[in-house]
Formats: sequence, structure tokens, C-alpha cells
Amino acid sequence: MAIEVLDPSVSKDDQPLCINDSLKKADEEDLPSDTRSCIKARYTLGFLGFLGFALVYAMRVNLSVAIVSMVNQTAVPRYDNDTTNNVCKYIPDNTTFINTTFPPSPGEFDWDEKTQGIILGAFFVGYVMTNVPGGRLAEKVGGKLVYGLGVFLTAILTVISPFAAYQGLIPFLIVRAAEGFTEGVTFPAMHSMLALWVPPLERSKFAAIVYAGSNFGTVISLPVSGYLCSLEFWGGWPLAFYLFGSLGIIWYVFWIFFIYDTPAEHRTIDPQERAYIEANIEEKDGEDNGVPWGPIFKSLPMWAITITQCGQAWAFYTLLTELPTYMDKILHFDMEQNAILSALPYLSAWIVGLAISSFADALLSRGVISTLNSFKLWNTIAAVGPSLSFIGVSWAGCDRMTVMMMLIVLGSLQGAQYAGNQMNHIALAPKYAGTLYGIANATSNACGFLAPYITGLIVNGHETLARWHTVFLLAAGINIISNCFYLIFASADEQPWSRSPRTGNIQYNL
Repeated sequence: MAIEVLDPSVSKDDQPLCINDSLKKADEEDLPSDTRSCIKARYTLGFLGFLGFALVYAMRVNLSVAIVSMVNQTAVPRYDNDTTNNVCKYIPDNTTFINTTFPPSPGEFDWDEKTQGIILGAFFVGYVMTNVPGGRLAEKVGGKLVYGLGVFLTAILTVISPFAAYQGLIPFLIVRAAEGFTEGVTFPAMHSMLALWVPPLERSKFAAIVYAGSNFGTVISLPVSGYLCSLEFWGGWPLAFYLFGSLGIIWYVFWIFFIYDTPAEHRTIDPQERAYIEANIEEKDGEDNGVPWGPIFKSLPMWAITITQCGQAWAFYTLLTELPTYMDKILHFDMEQNAILSALPYLSAWIVGLAISSFADALLSRGVISTLNSFKLWNTIAAVGPSLSFIGVSWAGCDRMTVMMMLIVLGSLQGAQYAGNQMNHIALAPKYAGTLYGIANATSNACGFLAPYITGLIVNGHETLARWHTVFLLAAGINIISNCFYLIFASADEQPWSRSPRTGNIQYNL
């Protein structure tokens, strides 16, 4: 089928205009130009992908807030009575700290900190199991079905989560692990789709928009969940599960009707946009002889991505799953304050991530920085910023304002990861982008289980500053060390095992 493009002889004034239309560089004039339509097919993919990640993260993190209301704190043993250096006693009216006892949160379940850590981490037991199969399945059958069902089934399980909790601890753990199992395919499936839909010089910004849905979902879920948990007359904490699960089901309808696996399969795409995308994305090797597992696992650049993602995931999930508990037990924020303030670090990370990714793409397009150095620079910023925020929290002690400023300002730099390691998989092997992302994401999200579990072991029954500072400093150390490995071994060249032997090794430049 022939691909139509706009006639260059037609005046620009007679062609549809878009405010955000970008100029092509002189050396690219021989390639088809992008459509000037404001509504592009790949933007629809980006928007619905963004909403999908927002919803799966909302469904993932609502438990971090809800569990504070679910647990009967009077049934949880406490071992520390130190009221001097180890605990914060805060009266909001006059901002002073005194030796007083705060009433424990009411709740229906007698789960201690260790059990809560297991519950918060159960999601990741299922999550790590489906990342690699999800990426490979998306490469074989297309990312639309894999990603869509991942979000849809997670939504169904979220809706039934309260019923499972009332049935007992084991049923609730099974449902949470099943949620992880269904959600585990989403990131690698989307990565596989981005490799087919997004031209290289747009990838940092595009990935920041799509994957930053996770930050947006967290920003929305934490305060909304806190508010819903406070509505005891209407049911309280189960509302946080019903709302986001229902929205996920509705989202799936739009995804099915508006999204396609490739530009060639899209029924209503502008022919000029299709030509532009296909001309700028290197065609995949047609042969599929299976994934070269041996070379992948021997690849130091692949290990570099995986290890740095492990460090960043440990820091991220320490903040994601434990910050509401820290703010409740140590800083003594009430439920609604807790939920709103816990969301602010993700709001700032979302904004900073978008800004940095646009800036990174601009530097690359102008040749100011090489692809590899761009990966390393922004990945280092994404690791050092949050790590310094954890160190700052430990230094600030009971100073609420300083603690929040550290997390909101320095912690926001985690958003630079989208211009760092997140697109590195496509550079190493475009053909296996989904599989590679699945391997790295599965490994790093094992930290999603380990981080809350280790926190539970450290803090269990001892809600003191010293114990929590150990948690934060451990996260900072792991993040910094893993980034050092990335600086040494990262690569931006397509690897020899990426292609069939007859095609050889081709350098991949974003």
C-alpha cells in the first residue's frame, strides 16, 4: 500500500498547522516530515499509556495509605518508651515537641510491622514473575493486548481486594500477589510499543510523559485514598480500592478502541505521520530465532542497566511504601495531612522529570552531548538527588518542614531517570526492547519486596528515629553504589547479539 505525504508544493498556509510543530534539521530534509496535525496517533498512545500507568500505580499504592486505617494499632506491640532522642512528640497547634502519648489509629486487623511489610511486599512476588514473559509476549503478539489486559485484570483484582482482606490474611496476600502478577506485564509491554511508535529523538521526552503516569497516579492516589479512608460513614478504606479499580475497568474500553500495535495497523492514522515514524525507526530484523539469553546475561551494559534500576527501585519503594507510616508514627501527621504530604515528592518528581527529559532531547538533537554521556549524566542526577534527600531526612530529625523540603526538592530529581537508564534498553537491542526491560524491571522490582520487608525487620515494634534513619541511609547507600556500576559499564551502542548473524552489528544512535 502506498504511503501518501503532503505535497511540498502546497503552501504551508494551506496545510493544517499545529502550535507545537517542530522544524526538521537540514540534514533530515530527505526524510518524510511529520504530520502537522495536533492530534497524532502516537500522542493518543502516549496519553492513554500515561493514564494506564497512573491507574496501575494508584491501584498499587493505595494500600500504603489504607493500611494505616486498616490496622488496629492497639493490638500491635510497642517496645520503646524513650521520649528524648528517639521519638518525636508533636503538638500541631504550637509546633512544639513534648512527652505525650498519641492515640493509636483504630482498625480491624491486628498486623504488626513485620506482617505489614509482608503485605506491602506481596504485590512484588507476583510482579517479578511476569515482567520477562510480558515483554516477550508483547514482542510476539503485540503490546496492545498485553498492556491492556495487564491494567484491566489489575483493576478487577483491586475491586475485590477488600472482600479478600475480610476473609483473612492469606486470601488478601494471594490477591495482592495476583495484582502484581497481572500488572507485571505493563512496563515491558509499553517499552515494546515505544520501540515501534516513537522516533529516537523523541524517546526521552515521550517516555517521561508516559512512564511519569506512575508519579501522577501516586500523586492522585495518596491524598484521595487518605480522604476516602476518613469517610468512615461511607465505608472508609475499602472505597480507595473500589474507586481506582472501577476507573481501570473504564479505561480499558478506550484502550481497546483507540490503540493499535503498530503504525501500519492503525486504521485512521495520518499517512504522513505513519511515513515519518517508519522512516525514523530502524526496521527490525525480520527473522526471530528466539531471544539470545546467554549473550544477554553475559552483557555488562545490560547488567549496568539492571543494577542501577535495582538501586533506584530500592529508594523509590522505600519512599512509596514506608513514607506514610513514617509520617504517621514518627512525625505524627493526621491521615489527611499524611496522604497529601506523602504525594508531594511524586508531584515534584513528575514535573522535574518532564522538564529534564525535554531538555535532554534538546541537547541530543543539537549534538551538544553524546547519547551515552546523556544516559550517564541524567542517571547520576536521578540517583544522587533522592539519596541526598534521605541523608537530609536523617539529619533533620523531627523538623517536619525540613524533612518535607528534602523529599520534595532533592527527591524530585528521581524524575531524571527517564532521560537516564529508562531508554537504554532500546539502544542496546531495539528488537528485544520489551524482553530487556522485563529482565531489568523484574530484577529491580524484587527490591519492591525486599525494601518494605527489610524495613519491617529493622523497625518492627521500635518506632524510633534511629531505626528509621537506618532505613533511609541504607536506601541512599544502595542507590549511590548501583549508579557507580552504571557509570563504569553502561553503553549506548546496539549490541552484537541484537541482530541475526547475517546483518552484523550496527551502532544505534538516538
